[in-house]
Amino acid sequence: MKLSVIRSACGSLRIHPARPGSRVSGLSRRYPPVGPVNSRLILRAASATSSGGTNSKLAVNFGKQSRKDDGFECDSSLSKVVQSTKEAIAALQRRNSTVQPLLAIIQAGEDDRFLEISKKIAGRVDLNIIQICLPKECSEDDIIEEVLKLNEDPRVHGVHLHLPPASLTSRVLNTLKPEKDVDGISDLNMGRLVRGDLSKGFVPPRASAVLDLLEKHDAPLEGKTVLLVGGEGPFGVALQCLIERSGLVALKSHWSSKSLQSQVMQADAVVLLGAENMDFPPTWVRPGTAVIRCEPTLETDEHAIEMSSKSGFGYLTAAYRTQNVVRSCGWWLQEQQYQPWHLRSLKLQPLTPVPSDIAISRAQTPKPVDQLAAEIGLLPEELEAYGRSKAKVKLSLLDRLHKQPDGKYVLVAGITPTPLGEGKSTVTIGLVQALTAHLKLNSFACLRQPSQGPTFGVKGGAAGGGYAQVIPMEEFNLHLTGDIHAITAANNLVAAAIDARMLHEATQSDKSLFNRLVPSVNGVRRFSPIQICRLRRLGINRVDPASLTPQEVGAFVRLDLDPSKITWQRGNETFSFSLCFPVLDTNDRFLRKITVGQASTEKGQIRETGFDIAVASEIMAILALADSLEDMRSRLARMVVGTSRSGQPVTAEDLGVSGALAVLMKDAIKPTLMQTLEGTPVFVHAGPFANIAHGNSSVLADKLALKLVGRDGFVVTEAGFGADIGMEKFFNIKCRASGLRPNVVVLVATVRALKMHGGGPNVSAGAPLPREYIVEDLSLVAGGCRSNLWKQIQIAHLFGVPVVVALNVFKTDTQAEIELVCQIAKECGASDAVPCHHWAQGGRGSLELAQAVNEAASRPGNFQFLYNIEMPIVEKIRTIAQKVYGADDIELSPEATAKIDYYNQQGYGSLPICMAKTHLSLSHMPDKKGVPTGFVLPIRDVRASIGAGFIFPLVGAMSTMPGLPTRPCFYDIDLDPVTEEITGLF
Repeated sequence: MKLSVIRSACGSLRIHPARPGSRVSGLSRRYPPVGPVNSRLILRAASATSSGGTNSKLAVNFGKQSRKDDGFECDSSLSKVVQSTKEAIAALQRRNSTVQPLLAIIQAGEDDRFLEISKKIAGRVDLNIIQICLPKECSEDDIIEEVLKLNEDPRVHGVHLHLPPASLTSRVLNTLKPEKDVDGISDLNMGRLVRGDLSKGFVPPRASAVLDLLEKHDAPLEGKTVLLVGGEGPFGVALQCLIERSGLVALKSHWSSKSLQSQVMQADAVVLLGAENMDFPPTWVRPGTAVIRCEPTLETDEHAIEMSSKSGFGYLTAAYRTQNVVRSCGWWLQEQQYQPWHLRSLKLQPLTPVPSDIAISRAQTPKPVDQLAAEIGLLPEELEAYGRSKAKVKLSLLDRLHKQPDGKYVLVAGITPTPLGEGKSTVTIGLVQALTAHLKLNSFACLRQPSQGPTFGVKGGAAGGGYAQVIPMEEFNLHLTGDIHAITAANNLVAAAIDARMLHEATQSDKSLFNRLVPSVNGVRRFSPIQICRLRRLGINRVDPASLTPQEVGAFVRLDLDPSKITWQRGNETFSFSLCFPVLDTNDRFLRKITVGQASTEKGQIRETGFDIAVASEIMAILALADSLEDMRSRLARMVVGTSRSGQPVTAEDLGVSGALAVLMKDAIKPTLMQTLEGTPVFVHAGPFANIAHGNSSVLADKLALKLVGRDGFVVTEAGFGADIGMEKFFNIKCRASGLRPNVVVLVATVRALKMHGGGPNVSAGAPLPREYIVEDLSLVAGGCRSNLWKQIQIAHLFGVPVVVALNVFKTDTQAEIELVCQIAKECGASDAVPCHHWAQGGRGSLELAQAVNEAASRPGNFQFLYNIEMPIVEKIRTIAQKVYGADDIELSPEATAKIDYYNQQGYGSLPICMAKTHLSLSHMPDKKGVPTGFVLPIRDVRASIGAGFIFPLVGAMSTMPGLPTRPCFYDIDLDPVTEEITGLF
């Protein structure tokens, strides 16, 4: 047998195979040397035949049926524990063949005698052991450091602290996770034992061994007296409790007690705790009395019933510890499965009149986010808390629950809105509050993160409103967990990299560029991994910098970006790809076109460029459409940032920046967990606009939520603006990327918007509503229903998805108007149409909607895409224009036609279409309400977001940087410097 020794700064790493010819289960890879500089980490797989240790025969005489096995004798008690543990491991491995129970032993010094006992037992049941040896004089902090590492290692199922009693401080014991405390000595496990609740706790192995031996006594001990001598620590308390619970009478005494002799003589059994060198005369023990020594090195009195040999108690204790490790492993494996929800809803007490949104939000105390996570089956290690009320959720959840069936998938869309918005977010929140807090069905809302552009501009926040909100609404609407800031940083890094690369290529020779791009470090010149990817794209398979020819060096160092074809909004956009310019998350009209490079240090590299709002950027779209970190990294690399003078696309990978972008975005890819006013869960993730981007929350948030709600649960996600924009992109872009298929569409309408589409006067943000919108007018309502509402229902039916119309009721709506909307909606093809009062009543006000959605989602669907992805780009655009918008045809500008030809030449023709169009009309004309007809849709420009994966036609005069109105929302937003409370948000 070969012994591998790997030297390190910490000492040596010794690996002992479990048995000749077997592998060590990867322990050498999993556990590199750790701990203080003078500590030693010894890794051993369990083995009954391990080399090392004593060659002496170890006898274990517990009973009458002894047998020799693997170098030591094992009695019936030990055999029974070993066999049951072996069977338990086999059962675990039938459930999951990769699971392998693992015990970690932390000890001070390098005495391996305890390890040898543990290894012999572990080898018989096929359990792995690692041993961490700290210096004999290790500090409390040294121990805690190792315990914390083992706590967080999912491969370790039990930890034994083989340390001097003085080292087992309360701080050390309670640092150890209770579920890994297989000796049952932490305060929590001890409390569970005393209370009699062992559903998640452990009986101390030594206590189990003592009880086992007492049960094997020749004479029945039920109702008899057991004397415990010594042992003032947790073990003594646990043992006394267990003995009394077994029907025996437990008495305690001390070695210094004057009445010890009489107590021993009256006892039916004596258990000696600790005090290895203490003893009493044999004459004190009356015939038939059981004497058990709880130290493996102690011998029993030869005149007493021989219940334990010199080493037997140690083996039995080790066997019970092994059993606890396997129990812990079983619990861990069970935790990895889908967990039923145990959600505690928060009570609402709606007031009349309804207070402001921020007042309602502050009046409700949200649950701690870790409590919410536990209620919905998330594991602690899957959560990254950002304060008390929100947390990132790790994507590892998808791996853990990959076999779990998805729940039902509900999309909330809307009719063509007024500039004020019609309350899709509010309906979404009201629906999940009704489903979960009232109907007791698991549900998750998946919302987009709001941009601070609208928050400080006209629209305000996006947390819902009234008694249907995400809380705390201030945190939801402002910054959240910084995802949009990460997108801004990543996007602007690309812009800076483009500028710098163009400057350096314009002012340096090929050789100078090569020497700087591939510098010599300690006399060695190497390509970075990203540079090797560029070489591969160029068809160069060599990786030795010295082997490149001058021509290859020139091709490698020169991206040769054409300034007139920079697609990161740096140039005049002759052949633009994405709309991802330098970005910021603020509405600023004066950044739509700017001039850069005017400083003398930029050597005349002056050109026009502009800014986008961050939520319209390609990186935001990538975040929303990626289904893993690897997918996001790949999409970022594929982003086309410009075109070379030879007409070839230049990517972020060519620019060398894709890895850095992934680093900036590594936390942003995780959805943020929050909650509604009634304590139901919400994922907030990604925030693309729907008119100038694809307008949906992230694929990952939806996928995580669909696993968490379970087969019978609901995930309710929202698409931006009207169904013609957000819903169409949800189906044709998001569903293609995710592979998910919705069960039902909830179409949000308001009497206000229907009146506008029925011929009412224009509605302007910030201006009072005209009289027609606050008094009953059934003719206007009917006109809007039979035009825009009918059309939006038909658009949903193009995709084969049933529609439930949710009428978001306002206090100015009359009962006759409400009934008329619901009646006509059903006549127009809706599965159902119901009024919703969630704004004033919370989830209780959306119970009808929840029941209607539940019924509609139970019907079989017939989902289909609007167009074949392989259709020509022009035909895909025409299909959307005619079937969704109702246009007679499309009209392509010469620029748009040229770009489509170029994209086809580059192989981008099979991408889906993301139309950039006004949200205020089905047409390209914002003032045309209802269902416009007889128009031709003008396609002014066509861009391509290759990383996000769609072609981007611009309809009419769309801007990707909004402006501020005369009186923005920020006039009303302020901070109380004493209480730090925010005012004015809505």
